[in-house]
Amino acid sequence: MNLTSLLRPIRTQAVLAGSLAALAALSLAATTPATAAKAAHRPAEKKPTVVLVHGAFADSSSWNGVIKRLRHAGYPVLAPANPLRGLAGDAAYLHSVLKSVQGPIVLVGHSYGGAVISEAAVGDPDVKALVYIAAFAPDKGESALELSNKYPGSTLGETLNSVPFPLPDGGTGTDLYIKPEKFHDQFAADVPTAQTDLMAATQRPVAASALEEKATTPAWKTVPSWYLLAAQDKNIPPAAQRFMADRAQSHTVEINASHAVSVSRPQAVTNLIDQAATATTR
Repeated sequence: MNLTSLLRPIRTQAVLAGSLAALAALSLAATTPATAAKAAHRPAEKKPTVVLVHGAFADSSSWNGVIKRLRHAGYPVLAPANPLRGLAGDAAYLHSVLKSVQGPIVLVGHSYGGAVISEAAVGDPDVKALVYIAAFAPDKGESALELSNKYPGSTLGETLNSVPFPLPDGGTGTDLYIKPEKFHDQFAADVPTAQTDLMAATQRPVAASALEEKATTPAWKTVPSWYLLAAQDKNIPPAAQRFMADRAQSHTVEINASHAVSVSRPQAVTNLIDQAATATTR
C-alpha cells in the first residue's frame, strides 16, 4: 500500500468534518437573526401607573424624590394637585383623574391625601393597591381632625395661622397654614432648613372644613393596603398611624422620620410603593 492510499481516508474525514462545520455555521446564521429579532420585539412587562396624592401644607413637588426613583424603576407616574377644599369634592376630583389613567393603578396618599384616596378609589376596579404614607385612613363617619386627636402627640394646632377666604355661596371659609417660622420643626424636622424654607413659602393651605369632614365608604376595606409609619411625626401621632394601619390590616413599615417623609426618605417611600405594586399587579 502506498502513501496516497493511506492518506485518502484521512482526507475524506477532513472534508466531511469541514462540510459539517460549514453547514452548522449556515444554520446558526439563519436562525440567530430570527431569534434575536423575536427577543427584541418581545414587549417589556408593563408596570402599573403610580398616582401620588399630596396632603395639606404641601404640593405635588413634595413627591419629586419619589417620582425620580419610580421613573428610574420603569413606573409611569402621575402626581395631580389635591384641591384641599373638602373631602367629598377632593375625592370626586381625584376619581375623575383616575378615570383618565389606562390600566392598573397603585394609589398613594400622604397625610390628608390618605383620606382622599380612601374615598376616590371606591368602585374603581383599576386601583389594585392603596399606599398610605404617614396618612389618614378614616373609617366611615371619621374625620382627619378626629383621628389626629384620638391619641396625644400632635402639636400642629399651635403652629397654625387661620386665614379667611370667600366661599362660592357668599359665606366665608377658613384656610389653615403652618406659620413659616414653625414649618421646619413641625412638618419636616429631618429636612435641611434651606429646603423647608422653600416648602413653607410654597405650602398649599387646607380648608379647615376639609379636616372636619367625615368619611363615607373607605376603600381600604376591599383594596389591599400598605402603610409607612413615620415615628417622628408631629402632625399625625404615630399611635394614631399605628391604629389606622392595624385596623386596615395594612402591610406596615415603620421608619424614624418626620411627617414630610416623602421628602426626607424618598427611597423608603419608593420601596414600599414597589412592594405594593409587585404584590398586586403581577
